[in-house]
Amino acid sequence: MPGGGSNIAMREPEIWEDIHSNPYIKIEDVSKFHGETNILKEISFSVYKGELFSLLGQSGCGKTTLLRILAGLDAPTSGKVIIDGVDVTNWPSYKRPVNMVFQSYALFPHMTVYQNIAFGLRQEGLIKAAIDKRIKEILALVQLSGFEEKKTTQLSGGQKQRVALARSLAKLPKLLLLDEPLAALDKKLREQTQFELVNIQERIGITFILVTHDQEEAMTISTRMAVMDDGRIKQIGAPHDVYEFPHSRYVAEFIGNINMFEGIVVEQELDYVLVEVPDLDCWCYAAHTGVVPLGTSVNLAIRPEKVMISTVKPAYPRNWTKGVVKEIAYLGSISVFYVQLKTGKIMTAFTTNLLRLSDRNFKWEDVVYLFWRAENSVVLTS
Repeated sequence: MPGGGSNIAMREPEIWEDIHSNPYIKIEDVSKFHGETNILKEISFSVYKGELFSLLGQSGCGKTTLLRILAGLDAPTSGKVIIDGVDVTNWPSYKRPVNMVFQSYALFPHMTVYQNIAFGLRQEGLIKAAIDKRIKEILALVQLSGFEEKKTTQLSGGQKQRVALARSLAKLPKLLLLDEPLAALDKKLREQTQFELVNIQERIGITFILVTHDQEEAMTISTRMAVMDDGRIKQIGAPHDVYEFPHSRYVAEFIGNINMFEGIVVEQELDYVLVEVPDLDCWCYAAHTGVVPLGTSVNLAIRPEKVMISTVKPAYPRNWTKGVVKEIAYLGSISVFYVQLKTGKIMTAFTTNLLRLSDRNFKWEDVVYLFWRAENSVVLTS
């Protein structure tokens, strides 16, 4: 047997898994052309109330165009945009129950923090007492109480980002769109702000859709994410599902690090297939989620952190290979081992640095064995 049985605790379904849940946002067959260039290609997906949903992809994949269509700043060539059961496809941006935080923040530099946030509320006709109350509440939410009279030019990048967020939240939109909102922040501040963003979203319950090219950011903050490429959605799912069970080679290679090997299916079992992998010089059991006919050419994907490394040959006949350590990258919390196999292919393995580097069991040019569990390798047919 490639793996043993386990007791799986039952859990409540997520809102997107519940067949009785109604989508809050629906994108139906949306396409967009700029001249003869097809930017978006019949995109359809749903977002549920209270989600923090990310659109993730490389520059030029169409994610910002899709966000602008949701905001009403751009019109689709075809398809529909539905928010809370209402078709808003032809509504102008100012009529939609939507607000947007831009990458540049788009704050008024000549105004104070109070004036920036109050600007949209005054346009809505709120009286001063109501505006004061709303701004006090929203500044407390974004941890900027006492900043009311500061000019935005006096603020740090992280503070400007929170003012832009406060200004958008103050109008109590049904949907908040965020276009690379943390891109201008340094790494440490960006990581801190990610958690602040999640906490704010959970406290107010407004649905967020965020555009990012940062995989780590999408993985950290999203309830679900859509991986985009060339105007299409390649996969939608919770971060752990997209990472652990990619649907295609593109998604597997785009999200995180991966070892990828070509092989042929030689045996089919209920939950596993046996794959002959020439570069690994072995036959490997791997998990699968559908029928994979014998003789099918597939890709075997194995995350480096799932790969174990030893100088002792494994006792079992499957799911291991042999090679020589050619490079070691020390990254503080982990080390990365680049192991050259008999065919010349390089396989990587991550290990946690529980020992000092000088105390490690492996060094350059050591012959080592790499092995992994069947459930930690995935068969990809596309």
